[in-house]
Amino acid sequence: MQEITDPVTNWYVTDNAEEINSPALLIYPDRVEENIRRMIDATGDINRIRPHVKTHKMSGIIRLQIEYGIYKFKCATIAEAEMTAVSGAKDVLLAYQPVGPNIERFFRLRKEFPDTKFSCIADSREVIQQLSDKAVREKMEIQIWLDINNGMNRTGVLPGKAAASLYKMINDLPMLKAAGLHVYDGHIHERDFSLRSKLCNDAFKPVTDLIEAIHKQGFLSVSVIAGGTPTFPFHAKRAGVEVSPGTLLLWDYGYSSTFIDMDYLHAAILFTRIVSKPAKDLICLDLGHKAVASEMPQPRIKLFGLDDYNIIGHNEEHMVIRTAEAVNLKIGDILYAVPYHICPTVDRYDSVSVVKEGKVSEQWNVEARKRRITV
Repeated sequence: MQEITDPVTNWYVTDNAEEINSPALLIYPDRVEENIRRMIDATGDINRIRPHVKTHKMSGIIRLQIEYGIYKFKCATIAEAEMTAVSGAKDVLLAYQPVGPNIERFFRLRKEFPDTKFSCIADSREVIQQLSDKAVREKMEIQIWLDINNGMNRTGVLPGKAAASLYKMINDLPMLKAAGLHVYDGHIHERDFSLRSKLCNDAFKPVTDLIEAIHKQGFLSVSVIAGGTPTFPFHAKRAGVEVSPGTLLLWDYGYSSTFIDMDYLHAAILFTRIVSKPAKDLICLDLGHKAVASEMPQPRIKLFGLDDYNIIGHNEEHMVIRTAEAVNLKIGDILYAVPYHICPTVDRYDSVSVVKEGKVSEQWNVEARKRRITV
């Protein structure tokens, strides 16, 4: 059985590949740890780091971060928040406005995990009022971050008078406390470092003006959580601003090929086998839609060891590749690939294979892949 390896380095190759079922997602903890160290170095202050768990959804990586002193985290779902609390996190932000039954679930989190500080975002008067009413009934004060729309146009309220009014409303309502501003600028992903920096700073200027307006309402300080991974380098330099990168913990080919200014390591690799050779220049991999994120256009993976290839077909269980190198390959051969988009790729797997010292030694569950764990 031939292994297709990178001609420069084969750090990703496992010594016990014959024991691994394919397709599989391999996680390399030593590389995750190096990314954690680089994230901390770039920020310079553990207290300003609030990584997003949506990328990995697993307690194994939460615990690695906690070992380095990180104690605050950001989540997108109630399940992610529960998994993070179970892992020992002290401060968890639900960065998704709770509506419907999720309001009840949010308060259940508070009851089930009293040693963890939970907060959430909101951008609606109606939801803020519902949260206050529920907090009064439960006799439980909660903290709310006002969600700000500074250009992404997905969620949040535009910075301005209405936002300042909402911020005051949060603090004025019984059993609520305004925690600060949540500012996600996921629309900024330009390749050019200087242009990305300018766009980030321009988008943050209205937030700065909003903070001044809130100060005039009598608030002495206003905390801010800003950005994701692409704008992490810029927000990391803003004094007092918390940063919440996610993708940089595992990195992916989409970001590494786009943001060449960001020096992080690929720490999640797809493991796949050739399952068929339907023509002399075609190979078929067991890497279908159900094994790798498929919302992006092709190429959805970057294969190691193949320099000239085109992905010509992608279905639920199959990926078909045209390459002149097919003549040198055979059914059962192993290939390794970096996914273009790691976050929804992780979400394809119930568990990942953990590679230590060149061997898969254990499995980590992707616990928060579930929509509901217990809460």
